[in-house]
Amino acid sequence: MSGDDRVRGFPAFPPGRRARSSRSWWGDAWIRALEETSLDETLLRRGRRSATAGHVGSITVSPGRIAAEVHDGVRDVPYRTRVFVEPMTDAQWSRFLDQVAAKAGHIAALLDGEMPRDLASSADDVGVALLPGLGDLQPECDCPEWVAAACRHAAALCYQVAWLLDADPFLLLLIRGRGSREVLAELRRRGQRTTAAAPAEQPAGRAPGAGVPAALAYARPDPPLPDPPPAPEPGASGPVLPDAPGIATEVLHGLVENAAVRAAALLDAASGDHGPPTVLPERVDAVRLAVGASGPVLARLRQAAGRTAREFGRAVRAWEYGGQTGLSVLDEAWTPPPVRLARARADLTAGWTGDDPPEPQVWRNRWTFPGHRAQLRYGRDGRWYPYRELTGGDWWPAGVPRDDPADALADLLGD
Repeated sequence: MSGDDRVRGFPAFPPGRRARSSRSWWGDAWIRALEETSLDETLLRRGRRSATAGHVGSITVSPGRIAAEVHDGVRDVPYRTRVFVEPMTDAQWSRFLDQVAAKAGHIAALLDGEMPRDLASSADDVGVALLPGLGDLQPECDCPEWVAAACRHAAALCYQVAWLLDADPFLLLLIRGRGSREVLAELRRRGQRTTAAAPAEQPAGRAPGAGVPAALAYARPDPPLPDPPPAPEPGASGPVLPDAPGIATEVLHGLVENAAVRAAALLDAASGDHGPPTVLPERVDAVRLAVGASGPVLARLRQAAGRTAREFGRAVRAWEYGGQTGLSVLDEAWTPPPVRLARARADLTAGWTGDDPPEPQVWRNRWTFPGHRAQLRYGRDGRWYPYRELTGGDWWPAGVPRDDPADALADLLGD
């Protein structure tokens, strides 16, 4: 494989293009990820102006790294600006390519030079993120205004990356670690292995290596059960687990408890009409497991979640109040349809007792009441999640979600 496929250069865009303008779904998705999770609004606004003015020089894209020289248009001094994105590991690439190879439509589209939209959701299904999420974009710049966070130059570079994705969505695969020719060659090899497999060796209608759905496995006739274990002694808290080399007893207890919960959910799925539980991405499942955990278990889960201690504590609190949807409300800002917000305003006015309800400052799905240090966030499940501002300007989940915004605000204000 030629090294040229893993390092690509692009000439500078001329001035005059609108920074928000994007012609493709992948370019729009990159901008949404940037604006909703990465930088504050002031930097984004200045970055859009710099991108439009053509202040970004030629761009180089390589695995996990986007680089360019960017100037501010005043002193015309170029600054070395880079944005880093964590590349996918070999194990993640293997899972991702297995998922792609299992869908003939995906292979056909990719070999034809197209990136289907649902490739992102297919990657999510196996715990792999193609598009950057919260904290995934790590900028660096040698300009005076950059202080271990971000600057307008990095924002401008990110906006122009969206324009590059308009022309060639395969760049997203390069940013995540592999060039398009490398990916397509591996898909062809996997397709040849599948074709070469003898039909008699595969169950009818099942792809190689597809396994058996958990619901089907649990629906098979039950094998003979072993004799029940002896009754526990009075006051015993549970079975005594043997020592495991390199694994603390507390960690082992947590793993056993989690396995029991997952097994019960699989059994429930096999006996009902619904499918097996959704497999959560590792960084999300780490938050779920952290509820009720402590000590070394909690530290290892925080590391797996890829969050700072404070961010991790806030994420666990969000899960305690709202589960997976509550965590999504914490991490994601989105724009609900105007008709839903109009109906919610009417509900807030109709459901409020006494004087008129306080007027919110609205940004996307977040209604902020600055005089009360209170905020409501509208989830994709149609419920309102209460948040309270703590010292330092951090917003933390502050209660269970409510269907009515008036009820959720009353909970926050203690009415």
